[in-house]
Amino acid sequence: MSTVGQDLRYSLRTLRKSPGFAAAAVGILALGIGANTALFSVVDAALLRPLPFPEPERMMRLEEVPPPPAPSFKAASPANYFDWRGQSHSFAALAAYRGGSLTLTGGQEPEALTSAIVMGDFFSVLAIQPVRGRVFAPEEEELGHDDVVILSQDLWQSRFGSDPQILGRGLVLDGRRHTVVGVMPSLRVAAWYPATVQVWTPLAWNAKERAVRGERLLNVIARLKPGVDRLQAQAEMDTLESRLARTYPEADKGWTVFVQPLRDYLGERVRPALLLLLGAVLFVLLIACANVANLVLVRTLGRSKEMAIRGTLGASRGRLVQQLAAEALILALAGAILGLYLAHFGVALLVGSLGNLLPPRLEVHLDLRILLFTLGISLFAGIAAGLAPAWLFLRSDLQRALQHGLGRTDATAGGRRARGALVVAEVALSLVLLLGAALMIESLAALQRDDPGCDPHGVLTLVLGLPQQKYPEPRQQSAFFDRVLTRLRTLPGVEAAATIDWPPLLEPGENEPVAIVGRTTGALAEQPQVAVSLISPGYLRTLRIALRRGRDFTAADTLDQPAVVLISESMARRFWPGEAPLGKRLVLGNAPKVSQEVVGVVADVKVNGLRVAGPTPTVYQAMAQKPWPATTVVVRAKTRPESLVPAVARAIHAEDRDLPLLEVATLDSNVAVMLSQERFSMLLLSAFAGLALLLAAVGIYSALSYSVGRRAREIGVRMALGAQIRDVLLLVIVEAMRPTLLGIVLGLGAALALGRALASLFYGVSVADPVLFGAAALLLAIVALLASAGPAWRAARVLPSEALKE
Repeated sequence: MSTVGQDLRYSLRTLRKSPGFAAAAVGILALGIGANTALFSVVDAALLRPLPFPEPERMMRLEEVPPPPAPSFKAASPANYFDWRGQSHSFAALAAYRGGSLTLTGGQEPEALTSAIVMGDFFSVLAIQPVRGRVFAPEEEELGHDDVVILSQDLWQSRFGSDPQILGRGLVLDGRRHTVVGVMPSLRVAAWYPATVQVWTPLAWNAKERAVRGERLLNVIARLKPGVDRLQAQAEMDTLESRLARTYPEADKGWTVFVQPLRDYLGERVRPALLLLLGAVLFVLLIACANVANLVLVRTLGRSKEMAIRGTLGASRGRLVQQLAAEALILALAGAILGLYLAHFGVALLVGSLGNLLPPRLEVHLDLRILLFTLGISLFAGIAAGLAPAWLFLRSDLQRALQHGLGRTDATAGGRRARGALVVAEVALSLVLLLGAALMIESLAALQRDDPGCDPHGVLTLVLGLPQQKYPEPRQQSAFFDRVLTRLRTLPGVEAAATIDWPPLLEPGENEPVAIVGRTTGALAEQPQVAVSLISPGYLRTLRIALRRGRDFTAADTLDQPAVVLISESMARRFWPGEAPLGKRLVLGNAPKVSQEVVGVVADVKVNGLRVAGPTPTVYQAMAQKPWPATTVVVRAKTRPESLVPAVARAIHAEDRDLPLLEVATLDSNVAVMLSQERFSMLLLSAFAGLALLLAAVGIYSALSYSVGRRAREIGVRMALGAQIRDVLLLVIVEAMRPTLLGIVLGLGAALALGRALASLFYGVSVADPVLFGAAALLLAIVALLASAGPAWRAARVLPSEALKE
């Protein structure tokens, strides 16, 4: 241990004598370590951190999945849920829930509260207890007894000032009086809808509603029994679902149940982007380590004479290697300290830049886990940076170094090969990052260029949720929206207004199985899936969607009239190729006894999100024929859409002053938010690629500078024998470009392999685009040429007389 302390003190003294080298090495390591620590902090919070529940590994999510190629469902039907709850034996508790919104009235302004309607042992699955009061009683799942509510702790504290007398207090939610029976601790779970819930109400259904199998609208969670693993639960659910498929073939044939750990489900949305970025930042760390290793190697080879003298005086090879390792360790620890400081700002930058890509309530901070991670990568960086020079020195001939005095001659062949290999690695890794950034830039450009099928510019959107108690009848709901639209269309500055069930161009809406009247159909699971939207008359005009054939919906398409639908062009091509679709009839899976006539064909619109490639067969139903209480209002403005918000709010509140306006935004801003993942990934990958290029340039420059310095005598002799300046320049540039070109070849191969593996992350761009590959290779070659320009010019200025004197 005493020798270790001596080595550390000696290393500190030697590093103080070389402040430029120390600053460069520590700075490069700090950049790599800081970037990795910051991004790992986000990955840890979003994907790795345990859920804040007792035994979180036992928490599962159950979802029904139709056979491919139908879209994957994330929900279950009520009847199947009750069968699972009554017949499964793998779960200690199993519960269902739905999301929603309730309007709290009685204050100065109506307040929209995020709600969850829960059934069964929901809080038993979570294994949490209320901070006040109780959970729902079994009898409160019955209609007429469900007028109770549980508040989240956040709402209790912020809205009611932690009132100790809150239990038993009456609240008017959606026009109906509810009694507070409990206060539940706030769920600090990122990316999970119940984590943002402010009020909980019991899910009460009558016998008819509990028997529904065709409509899958429940989220189901479960807690495994002790000693039961996920595979055992999956096997039991497979058996149970097969039995249900035989008993109810029309609704359940072909469907399967997927038992998924809740932790995995919560990370589905953010996992691909974060893992891509984590891979990129690890590449940056490897490049940084290679760069520092090159600097250390140059420094070590430059000290060969010193080491040879120490060896002659009795120092063993192990002792000398220990000295080199101590110096590398000091550099790594200094880089770790500076890297942690940079990571503190990097975390704030990442969280702020990721925006809505990160789950809500995600708490990202540097804790013990992050400190251990930083220590681990710091040790890795120190070993990677110091092991190659130490290993190379261990193999060197100390007596030969002493005799030749390597102070002013070139290094050994092993040193040249090591420096070349490090440059090759830096160039290859830099090219992979450069191509990744180029693919993300092209992907984002393709998304922005792609025609969505409508015009989102100048459109204001907002969501209205009608209280079921206040508007219980479909006719009341339809009449309310008709009155609102009439008011909105008469406002100054409004060009058109309409309603749709789901916000356009954003998250995927409803998908339902479809059957064509007159053709043989099988079970629901065997029927093709199509996107389904509910729209009002005027929606096509508001979004400027082209009507290709037939007619639009009109005010005459009401509940009393035969059901009619519009279909997209891709729907017409798929189901009636070469035929006229007008007048044909179809049946949607969730309404198996209602046939609907096709009265119009419209242009294809990206109804399932901007990232969906190709047209989506779509059916548009008349909202007046299937009223929907939670509806998105779209208003096309003649001027700036934001300027219409006060007038739109007054028009709506003239019909119902207790109705809050939710998610008020322009469609352009919503689209920008939806593209934030691609935009952020592109920006961060571009930053990493730029940093990698800079590090590669530094690596090439440092290796070449060392080589030129060591070959001064050789260059002088060449010039004394008649070599011209251009010959010297060519000699140095060729030495720089040889490992660069090899690195480019290796990098192109690695980028092609990785691109094919990650093709799903890119949109509208070929991962083997020769133009992108050629441009990236050319850019890296230019950077290498620029990095070699300084050493080459310095070599060309060597005076033969001075070189020969040495």
